[in-house]
Amino acid sequence: MVTAAQQTASAPDAPRTFPKGFLWGSATASYQIEGAATEDGRTPSIWDTYARTPGRVRNGDTGDTATDHYHRWREDVALMAELGLGAYRFSLAWTRIQPTGRGPAVQKGLDFYRRLVDELLEKGIQPVATLYHWDLPQELEDAGGWPERATAERFAEYTALAADALGDRVKTWTTLNEPWCSAFLGYGSGVHAPGRTDPVAALRAAHHLNLAHGLAVQALRDRVRADAQCSVTLNIHHVRPLTDGDADADAARRIDALANRVFTGPMLRGAYPEDLLKDTAHLTDWSFVRDGDLEQARQPLDFLGVNYYTPTVVSQADGSGVHTSDGHGNSPYSPWPGADRVAFHQPPGETTAMGWAVDPTGLYDLLRRLSSDFPRLPLVITENGAAFDDYADPEGRVNDPARIAYVRDHLAAVHRAIVDGADVRGYFLWSLLDNFEWAHGYGKRFGAVYVDYPTGTRIPKASARWYSEVARTGVLPGA
Repeated sequence: MVTAAQQTASAPDAPRTFPKGFLWGSATASYQIEGAATEDGRTPSIWDTYARTPGRVRNGDTGDTATDHYHRWREDVALMAELGLGAYRFSLAWTRIQPTGRGPAVQKGLDFYRRLVDELLEKGIQPVATLYHWDLPQELEDAGGWPERATAERFAEYTALAADALGDRVKTWTTLNEPWCSAFLGYGSGVHAPGRTDPVAALRAAHHLNLAHGLAVQALRDRVRADAQCSVTLNIHHVRPLTDGDADADAARRIDALANRVFTGPMLRGAYPEDLLKDTAHLTDWSFVRDGDLEQARQPLDFLGVNYYTPTVVSQADGSGVHTSDGHGNSPYSPWPGADRVAFHQPPGETTAMGWAVDPTGLYDLLRRLSSDFPRLPLVITENGAAFDDYADPEGRVNDPARIAYVRDHLAAVHRAIVDGADVRGYFLWSLLDNFEWAHGYGKRFGAVYVDYPTGTRIPKASARWYSEVARTGVLPGA
C-alpha cells in the first residue's frame, strides 16, 4: 500500500504532511540575545572579552545589549505564542548562573531562567535548554580553558546547579552546542572566542568537550525528572569530495574525521577514529586522553541535535598555498589540524548573505547518513536557517521571500528523509530574532523576527508568518 506521505513525496509541488507529534520550534543563544552583560551578578565570558577586543568583531559590535532579551523576555515569549511555536530552544549563560565558573549559583541568574521557563510552560511552549553555547566564564579561560581537563569538571558542577534549579520544569536538555566551533574556531583559527591559534590546544579542547558532555549527561540523569530527554547538538558537516578521484576522497575523509567523527566517535561509539589519530600523530600523541575518559564521554542519548546550513566541498590542495576559505571566517591559521593539504571550494548556485551555498540536498544526504550510522538514535534539526539582507519598508513590513524559499526547500528535504526512513522528530528554525551574529556583529540577520536595534522593536517578517502556519498545521505547502 502506498502511504499518503509517499504520495506527496513523489509529487514535488504537493503539500507535505509531517508526522503527528513532530516538534516545531525556533532557537536562540544567550550571548546573542540577552544583553544585560553586567547585571545581577553576571561576569564576563570569553565572548565578552573577545568582542571588546579591537579588530575581533565587525564594527566593534558587542553583545552588551544585544536584543535586550533579558528585559524583554515576556514580549519575546508572547511573540512565540503568537507564532504558534511548540518549542523554544535557548541557552543558559554560564556566567549569569555561576559567574566565576566555580562555587555556588547566583539566585538572580537562576531566577531569570525560572521566570522564562514558567512563562513558556504557561503559554504551552516546550522549553529546550542548552547548557553551553560558547560563553565560557573568562576566569576558566584564564585558568587554561577547554584545553584543560579541569574545565570539563567545572562544567559538570555547573550542570548540576542548573539541573537542580530547573530540572523539575525543563524536560529537554542539550549539553553542548556545536563543540566543533568551540574547539577549532576558538582555539585553532581564532575567529571565535577566545581567539587562540594553537592546533594542539584545539585537539585538547575537543577531547575535553567530549568529556564535559559525558559528565554533564551523568549530572543531568542524577537530577532531572525521570522522563527528561538528554541530547547534544553537533554541526555535522556534510562533506563532499570535489571529484571522484582518490585524492579528493581522502581529503573528504580527513575533514569528516576532524569535523564530525572527532565528536560522534567518543560520544556515540566510545572511541576516537583511528584515521584521526593517525592524521594528527605529528601534532600530538593524544596522551591527554586518560583511561576511562571515553567511557565517560559515551552516554545514552534520547536524540541527536543536528545543525545544518550548507555543504562542505573539498579537494586535495594543489600546492599553491594553504586553503582555509571554508565558510567559517578568514584567518591565517587553520581550524583543521593535520589537514593542511585540503582545499575548500564554494559550491555552485545561490548563496545567502553569509556567502553559504543554498543546497537542501546536503541536509537530506546528511540525515540519511546519520540514520544509517546510528539507526536507533532519533534526530532533531536544532538549527537551520539563513541570513539575508532584510529591511523594513516604509509601511514597517519585512518581506523576505528568499528565506521562505530556503526554509521550505530544507523542510522538503527533511520530509523526504523521513519518508525514506530517517527518524527525525523536530525542526528548530534559526533564529527567532535577528541578533548578534558572533564575529559578524549585527551585520547578518538570521531572524524570523526583525529587530530594529536602536529601538529594540520586534517586527515579524513574512517568513515568520509563513513558518507559523507550517508549525500550526504540520503541513508544508507546495512551491
